[in-house]
Amino acid sequence: MAKSAQQTLRRLTIIVALQWMGATLALPLLPLFLEHRGASATMVGVVMSSFFVAGVVTQYGLGHVADRFGRRKVLVGALVLYGVASLVFLLPVSALWFMIARALQGASAGAFEVTSLSAVAALFAEEQRGRAMSRIFAAQIFGLALGPMVGSLASVNDLGLAYLATGVISLGAATVAWRTSLGNEHVTSEPLPKLQWNRQITGTLFAASALGLIIGVYEACWSLLMHAHGASSLQIRLSWTLFGIPMATLSRFGGWLADHANRRLVALGGLLSGASFLSIYPHVHNNVVILFIGSVEAIGASLSGPSISSLLSQGAHQRELSRRQGLYTTANTASLALAAGFSGALFSVNTALPFTLVAVLSGLLALTTLWWWRDVRGRVQKEMS
Repeated sequence: MAKSAQQTLRRLTIIVALQWMGATLALPLLPLFLEHRGASATMVGVVMSSFFVAGVVTQYGLGHVADRFGRRKVLVGALVLYGVASLVFLLPVSALWFMIARALQGASAGAFEVTSLSAVAALFAEEQRGRAMSRIFAAQIFGLALGPMVGSLASVNDLGLAYLATGVISLGAATVAWRTSLGNEHVTSEPLPKLQWNRQITGTLFAASALGLIIGVYEACWSLLMHAHGASSLQIRLSWTLFGIPMATLSRFGGWLADHANRRLVALGGLLSGASFLSIYPHVHNNVVILFIGSVEAIGASLSGPSISSLLSQGAHQRELSRRQGLYTTANTASLALAAGFSGALFSVNTALPFTLVAVLSGLLALTTLWWWRDVRGRVQKEMS
């Protein structure tokens, strides 16, 4: 079982890295591409937000389907759908079709995040899940860092070709997923067990929301902030890379901590670290210093993910793991979309306002986990064979 689980983890790591790289190849230039195709500024916003809206609407439902019918079917279907939807950007169609394509991509992205993390929880013992899940998070960050760099070779006029590459990558990842067992392929006709709603799940949803708020501000305002501080395009690109590389590298250490330290405290520490750094950036006007601070922030950011995901799956029934993960990703995506939506307006009022406000809100949400997780085991014992 251990050898089979490790093999599955390696394949999932490849799938996730390929998918995130493909998904971000064309992303930085997508708003410009839409404008070039005649979309209004309002329609550009609708197309971009449709990705997140579709994720919020579908993630729990897809988790339910994965628990009922098997994760592999959902993962393969999501990768194929993402690949086909990407091909729409090659066509001379209206912005409405691009909105539909982005919505399908958002639903698909939510599906393979739900299935990959719940599969890891199913295949690894509780005392090993932090390290295993850290591999998935590292693959996400690696793909996120590499995709825009590779995609920078394409111009706005060539963006359709970048989406063609995305489609090919997704379909290739689907072939790997089809040959991979994700822990619940032998589906029974028995009804699913009732979801065990408890303080443990509630705490992870608050943690997911705290993390999503932080990410949402960065999605909407980070490049705007650096531009307001006189940063060059190269410095803006470097800021993402110099954050992503340390985070991907240190995720393995975050996974080790999740399995050897108190998961509750590690998760809380990572969340509070993220909120603290968020509040600092508007007041730093030296862009070289910002690049350095971003690399330091990656240390705390690498800690929270594996611990939160491990806590989410702790003590769960095998056939509720995907639903739990669906709840987590729904809360995370919804808060991300909310923060991204209002941060732009707040930034136009004062450049520091969205960073400061969300830092406070995120910190308060993170602190509620002290209450929700007060009776939850922070340390796990090795399972007896």
